[in-house]
Amino acid sequence: MIKIPKSHPRYWSLYYREKIIEGMEKGMTAKAGLIAHGRGEAFDYIIGEKTVEPAERAMRAAVAKLLLAKYPVISVNGNVAALVPEETIELAKALGAKLEINLFYRTEERVKAIAEELRKYDPEVDLLGTNPTKRIPGLEHERGKVDERGIWKADVVVVPLEDGDRTEALVAMGKFVITIDLNPLSRSARMADITIVDNIVRAYPRMTELAREMKDYSREELLGIIKEYDNGKTLNDVLVHIKNRLTLLAGDGVWKRKELEV
Repeated sequence: MIKIPKSHPRYWSLYYREKIIEGMEKGMTAKAGLIAHGRGEAFDYIIGEKTVEPAERAMRAAVAKLLLAKYPVISVNGNVAALVPEETIELAKALGAKLEINLFYRTEERVKAIAEELRKYDPEVDLLGTNPTKRIPGLEHERGKVDERGIWKADVVVVPLEDGDRTEALVAMGKFVITIDLNPLSRSARMADITIVDNIVRAYPRMTELAREMKDYSREELLGIIKEYDNGKTLNDVLVHIKNRLTLLAGDGVWKRKELEV
């Protein structure tokens, strides 16, 4: 990885960009994953590179649903393994969830590389998806393969940085789908039951905090959080946030240094 001085004003953005490149060099991330990361980075700029209230609301509902789930599973792809390998493991532990490697551009080499990366942080981590035996109905070729002990069996599935086809197919199977997607207009965001419009590097640590905080909530309290949640309203509120922020930044056509911090 290229060494980036922490004094650089775009340090964290460049740091995670290099993590994605490193993930490709390790064989975890597909070339298309670099494009997807760049698209997400652009939306993060627009949002303000911070967790906005609608995302926090979605995270609370997601954690409530996962804590109530009978068999929760968190999907792991190449970008996730490159960006948040340790955070993914910690989130799964906090929720009592299974982890499954599930890839759009699946090769055995990529699966092995992702498994090796995650096991650097926990050699004993139980990773499903290395030998899938089931196929998501309607999804052809390698991308439809899933583990019968994981996503196939799950009632609630977290599919971060995911493609819309698989999200839609999982919903059609009767799964409750939670996604993390910086693009509120994507098919994944629109098809999921709960969409967290945030950068995964912020979302996973925050969800882990919430899981530890909410694990002692009563079933009624958790059900109440889910009942009050409206994914359509949440996505709409994100778009309103984007609209208001762009309007503020545009002003009279002059960018102001102070406003860039909003």
